[in-house]
Amino acid sequence: MKTLFSKCAALIITLFLVSALAFFAFALIPADPATTMLGSEATPEAVAALRAQLGLDRPLAARYFEWLTGFLRGDLGESYLYRMEVGQMLSGKIAVSALLTMLSFLLTVALAIPLGVLAGSVRNRYLDAAAVGLNQLVMSVPPFFLGILACYGLGIVLKWFTPGAYVSPEKDFWGCVRYLIFPALSIAIPRSAMAVKLLRGSIRDQLGQDYVRTARSRGASETSILLRQVLRNALLPVITFLAVSLAEIMTMSILIEQVFSIPGVGQLLLSSVSNRDYPVVLAIVMLLAAWIVTIHFLADLLTRLADPRVRLG
Repeated sequence: MKTLFSKCAALIITLFLVSALAFFAFALIPADPATTMLGSEATPEAVAALRAQLGLDRPLAARYFEWLTGFLRGDLGESYLYRMEVGQMLSGKIAVSALLTMLSFLLTVALAIPLGVLAGSVRNRYLDAAAVGLNQLVMSVPPFFLGILACYGLGIVLKWFTPGAYVSPEKDFWGCVRYLIFPALSIAIPRSAMAVKLLRGSIRDQLGQDYVRTARSRGASETSILLRQVLRNALLPVITFLAVSLAEIMTMSILIEQVFSIPGVGQLLLSSVSNRDYPVVLAIVMLLAAWIVTIHFLADLLTRLADPRVRLG
């Protein structure tokens, strides 16, 4: 229980430090949001008036405390540029990014498990070497580059989809899913390659254990040993990796959304950074940080619960 309490405390402290670092980093950037909004030809009086309207003339510590207390109450602040609630701006964007994240995760699992089992059970050393080499190559390709290749090869050349012709889930849910399949695959393929490598090594390690030799001596088939005994023990590190991948997949979607012109959180984040719309940027950074820290916490907890050798303390 002490371990669980310490990890919860570490989660809260981490989020607090991220909030402080993000807020003060954006506040200390030389570019002024008021000047960006009014343009370089605005008079000093007009800039000062807008700064006062936005609350930028107040002490930095007071602004941080007000923003933090509001955030803890669920108030994400107001956009400098659009003068509307940040939560309202994010509501539809989060749904799109969440759909892309979950689709990418499901495809990662669907590719990783069967391919990992196949790679771990291959006995031919030439096929094994070729599979390892191909897997290493796929692992090294960045998702955004795969996305560019998909837009050109599958979209422009083969015309399987129209790049940029995104359909919102409100208008056509399955049409949206069909469009998101391609960016989701761009994220899932490198992640699944990493999981395949991990599962292959875990299966090979389990195949050398005493219980496998005992099962063989009793006449059990290789397929039965692999699927009923080896796979169950080999999956634990892979499950942990896949759970952690949920956090990384969300961050990868930020780049992929730009490649496929998907109006999600990532596209809003980049446009808000360029416009110095810091309330929007801070809200997205904090939500991403909370997502990543929470997923890592739950993955660690899952590992401790699944492995009887590890206890919560």
